[in-house]
Amino acid sequence: MEKISLGTTDVRITPLGVGAWSWGDRLFWNFGKGYDANDVRAAFETCLGAGIGFFDTAEAYGFGASEKLLGQSVRATKSDVIVATKFFPYPWRWRKVSLVHALRASLNRLGLVRVDLYQLHQPLPPVVIETWMDALADAVELRLTRAVGVSNCNAVQTRRAHAALAERGVPLASNQVKYSLLDRHIERDGTMQTCRELGVTIIAYSPMEMGLLTGKYTPANLPPGVRGARYRHEYIARAQPVVGLLREIGQARGGKSPAQVAINWTMRKDTVPIPGAKTARQAQENVGALGWQLSEGEMAALDAASESAER
Repeated sequence: MEKISLGTTDVRITPLGVGAWSWGDRLFWNFGKGYDANDVRAAFETCLGAGIGFFDTAEAYGFGASEKLLGQSVRATKSDVIVATKFFPYPWRWRKVSLVHALRASLNRLGLVRVDLYQLHQPLPPVVIETWMDALADAVELRLTRAVGVSNCNAVQTRRAHAALAERGVPLASNQVKYSLLDRHIERDGTMQTCRELGVTIIAYSPMEMGLLTGKYTPANLPPGVRGARYRHEYIARAQPVVGLLREIGQARGGKSPAQVAINWTMRKDTVPIPGAKTARQAQENVGALGWQLSEGEMAALDAASESAER
């Protein structure tokens, strides 16, 4: 699989990655009920077997459990794996050195001496974004990470992060944001254009909108647990025409699933999607988004359907 550069850095990643939010997370994804550590290990191996080697986690996922599970899998393979994780600016972390301390703790859980990408999970007060960028530059100088990025940053925050890192001679590699057919806010608020202008890779999380674009859920069949509580019946109802079009396009494409079409759409938008994969079956389905491209006509039809669903 041809790899792409992560921003302007020398880190090269596969055009499709894997989000490990669900690995070990009991609160939101009910880890241990329907899937376990053996399942996520199988998902990891399935992805590697298909050539996908970019995995994203965070210290906040499963309170560190995700990092531990990913680290166990990485250490057990000889394949080339690109590991990304994140620092969360909890309110008690108000000193710059907190970031390096947190990164060392993440490395300990991962069992690695360095990660490929370290990201600010979310810009939150009271600490300004420039302080955390200065700390990320420190992490690069300490050789604890190869590249640095941000997550959940809008256009203005992205520019501030980019400028602060540039003062230290460090490029802003990426901005990880929520992006799907049901959430295209980064196109409207200038974030996507800003990232393209600055040479910052957009990493798209929740490209299947936490399962809503798979076709599995309807107003009569809500997602379980916390996920179901997040979505109103009206919103799920508005999503159904999009799911119907995904299914129609997939069938015309030789039996591609709605999820595979949705992931391919995000890739055609020049982003790197990182759908979750809790099991080998889910991982294999994600792989089906590779090796083909939606046509301009199909993209236009999906764009129009998604705009109606968002309104």
